Amino acid sequence: MLDDRSRTLLKTLVERYIADGQPVGSRTLSKASGLELSPATIRNVMSDLEELGLIASPHTSAGRVPTARGYRLFVDTMLTARPLEWGQLAADGTAAPLQPDQPQRVIAQAANLLSSLSSFVGVVTAPRKPSVFHHLEFLRLGERRVLVILVAPDGDVQNRVIFTPRDHSQTELLEASNHLNAHYAGQSIEAVRERIKHEIDALRTEIAGLMQAAVQVGTEALAETQEQVVVSGERNLLGVQDFGQDLGSLRKMFSLFEQKTELMRLLDTSSRAEGVRIFIGGESRVVPFEELSVVSAPYEVDGQVVGTLGVIGPTRMAYDRMIQIVDITSRLVSNALNQR
Repeated sequence: MLDDRSRTLLKTLVERYIADGQPVGSRTLSKASGLELSPATIRNVMSDLEELGLIASPHTSAGRVPTARGYRLFVDTMLTARPLEWGQLAADGTAAPLQPDQPQRVIAQAANLLSSLSSFVGVVTAPRKPSVFHHLEFLRLGERRVLVILVAPDGDVQNRVIFTPRDHSQTELLEASNHLNAHYAGQSIEAVRERIKHEIDALRTEIAGLMQAAVQVGTEALAETQEQVVVSGERNLLGVQDFGQDLGSLRKMFSLFEQKTELMRLLDTSSRAEGVRIFIGGESRVVPFEELSVVSAPYEVDGQVVGTLGVIGPTRMAYDRMIQIVDITSRLVSNALNQR
């Protein structure tokens, strides 16, 4: 626990460092904090804050900079982000509101909007489709080769070839298709999997095997269509003072944006929380960079969370503004997708 004097000085130090990007000395703190303290007293408080791991002293300067732990305390207990309306956020005219259109276009627009407003990297996951099949067919392609055709409620069609333990006639395949469509159509893949586990003893062996194969195909097809994340503004990191000259860090960061798998894991974690989440300096263990922070929020369609969006930038970011940008963009995406 910090006393009021220590909290005020830490808050002032973080705000000055975010604004200027330069280590903050005791003289600057004395003027900016409004506290009538001697330089010696301020130095003592700074020393205490450093022992607590909240600030650090770069070798090249007598000033201090916040650590990830210091940023976390600042964000959790000292930051006030007032809600903004769209007109206030985009008053400079650099960003256009999202236009209800194809979901993929809305997602691309949102990623560009996040990047433009933040001057960092914007990331958005594509809306998750419900894991429900409307219709299924098995077609014999040859000996032990079967084509599985899955039709989703929105008309999306997924085709997969499976190899069966034994050959099936088209009559057997038709029987299995009819059984699945009659008893399981309209249910989620997860629900079908659970039902099959309990009903497998009552089903004929060949039908049970085909149904299990169909569920596996549906799961794989769903995973492929959902693992989509749109990234915009990666090059903005080249202009960030904090690591613009660190080519090693930049290479690792760009590799992260190219692979996208880790970003999907991070944003999936964020989708299970309400409102805006902030990961500072590798806290997520998914984006393991002490130099990066992530501000994210889920978005909804018909009251259900279907995706996540966020801003990735340096730990030295204006968190109050990033929270506002992410929050309002999540609402804009939700509104645009709900108008379709």
